[in-house]
This record gives sequence, structure tokens and C-alpha cells, in this order.
Amino acid sequence: MRLGRVFFPALLLGAALGAYFGRDLKEVIARPPVAEAQTRPEAGSRERNLDPDERATIALFRDSQAAVAFITTTEQQVDFWNRTVSEQPTGTGSGFVWDDKGHIVTNYHVVEPVVGSRSGEIMVTLHDKNLAGTLVGAAPELDLAVVRVTTTKADLKPIPLGGSDNLEVGQKVFAIGNPFGLDHTLTTGIVSALGRTITSVLNTPIEGVIQTDAAINPGNSGGPLLDSSGRLIGVNTAIYSPSGANAGIGFAVPVDTVSRVVPQLIEFGRMRRPVIGVRLNSRLDGLVARRFGIRGAVIESVDRGSAAARTGLAGVDVDRNGNSISVGDVITEIDGKSVASAADLSGRLSYIEPGATVSMKVWRDGKTRTVKLTLGGS
Repeated sequence: MRLGRVFFPALLLGAALGAYFGRDLKEVIARPPVAEAQTRPEAGSRERNLDPDERATIALFRDSQAAVAFITTTEQQVDFWNRTVSEQPTGTGSGFVWDDKGHIVTNYHVVEPVVGSRSGEIMVTLHDKNLAGTLVGAAPELDLAVVRVTTTKADLKPIPLGGSDNLEVGQKVFAIGNPFGLDHTLTTGIVSALGRTITSVLNTPIEGVIQTDAAINPGNSGGPLLDSSGRLIGVNTAIYSPSGANAGIGFAVPVDTVSRVVPQLIEFGRMRRPVIGVRLNSRLDGLVARRFGIRGAVIESVDRGSAAARTGLAGVDVDRNGNSISVGDVITEIDGKSVASAADLSGRLSYIEPGATVSMKVWRDGKTRTVKLTLGGS
């Protein structure tokens, strides 16, 4: 009897639970299957789920990557033992299409390994095409160079030019290049500082440089730095890192400088430089600094008939016996910017057009005076 009393209520409870879950199971079976399109969006709809900022970045990369090239330099080397000749890579970097005539802008240090080499070659990869490149011109003092390739105009899509005089710290920037020889790579960041000065391969200052935290690694050199509209604002040129890998600070030559120099490289093969009409001697800079405590560019001699001669500038004077040397003028400032050495003066002149009138401060015999002269050209 006790077993019956316990079993009968349990039986009723089991029947009730079975009816409940059976109902749910029938509903699940009867329910139509969920369409796969509702759970897995098609590729074309993926961008609709992205933020507007993400969509803008994707569009910028798609529009700009066709203008970015991968540049390699090689040089023929002869094996000493079996006299076989092989092509050995000497450098890599990036570049970008400047115009529809095949001109590619890059860094000078990217092509430097083959400058002056009879067996050196430049290879430009654009749209998966390997094209032979010819060095058109270079400005080592600004780490800029122009290479020319021959291809169809359909392959040449120049990057639109922006400006660098109105940049603001904090605005977004985008760097496109081929770091480590990889395919087109996009890195993003902000303008972290403006007006920086770095040193070129000639040990001259490059001024007005853009500093960014966008990752710039080996292989990015020579690639474009873009604003949020996809316009060129600089040429990635250096990494501030002891190891050479990205350490959070990269630099780019501003586009205003690039726009001024590249047409000269295309037309003349070099940058036209303003001429003061003096000869400098960097070895004298240190001697004068130690003896007189004056840092500047020491004038060794003045060219006859030059603007410097007409202004009354004087160089070093040596007596007839060669035993006594009298220091003439030392240039300490040009157009309001200090000059600490001959290399400094050369860097300052890189940003001044031939024919311009400049104001210079010069030191002589313990006195400083200001002179004005019109620069020649070369």
C-alpha cells in the first residue's frame, strides 16, 4: 500500500512533465529553420555593420594602395672562386606614383646603394608588375629621390597632393608601404608633433619634419603619409629607434617641401641650390668655437664678384709666411634661424629659393652685425 501511494503521484508528475516538454519539442520541430542569411551576413553587407570611421579608412586604403610601389635595389657580384655573377639585394623601400609620366617618389637612402654603380639596378613593383626603374634625380640633403618607370597610364594613379602648413597635432594620419617586403600595409596614427628636425644622410638638417606615432618599419621608407581625405602630406623617411624597428616615433618630410623639390629633380636631376658666394670649411667651425666661444659657419674665402663680396663679407686671412691666421666672418644666423656649423647653413639654404633676399647675422672680431644679400643660383 505504501509503495502504491508513492508510485501513483510520481506517475502523475511524470505524465505532466512529459506533456509539457513534448509540447515544446513539437513547437521546435514545427518551427521553420532560420535562414542562413539572417545569421551570416553576406560579404557585401559587412561594411554596413562597421562604424563610419572604419568604412572611411577602408575606402582610403582601397583608393590609395594602387599608387604605392615596392622598390628593391640589387647589384651584380662576382664569386671570387668560380667567377659566377649573381644579383644581390642591397636595399628595399617604398615609393608612390607622382604623375602619369612614370615618376615614382621615394627616399634617397632607398636607392643610395646603387647610386654611381655601373652594375646596380632598381626594380619597382607596381600592380604586381616588376618594372625596371631609372634614377632621375636625387636630393640627399632632404632624403628625396625620383625614379622613372615605363608602363601604361592605367597603372599610374598619382596620389592627390595635400598641404603641410596647416597640419594640427592630433589629426589622424595613414601610412602605406611595404614593411619587411610584405604586400601593401596600412598603419594609422596621429600627428604627434610638428616642426621637428632630423639629420639627412649628408649630416645636414631636414627641417619642418612631421612626427607621427603611425608604425613606420623598415620597408615603409619612401611611402606616403596621408591625411583622412587620402591626400599626401608627407614622405615617410625615418624611424627613431636604436634597433631600427618601430618604437612609436616616425618622421615624414612635409609635402610642401616635396612639392617644391620633386619638380626640380625631374627637370634638372638635382635640387637647384641658392648660392651665397662663399666657401666654407667645417674644420674651422670647431676651432673657432673652442677659441672664441662662437658657434657658426666659418667663411674660409669669398668668391670674387659674388653677392657676399659686394656685401663686404670676408674669409680667413693668412699672413705671407703662413704663420698667422686671422678669422674673418662667421655666419651665426640666416633669416632668423640660428646657424651652428657649415652643415647647418647648408640645411637652412635647402629651404630658400635662388634669387631670394636673405638677412644674415655675422660675427667678426667680437662684434655681430646684420647684412642683407640676394642669393645666386646653381
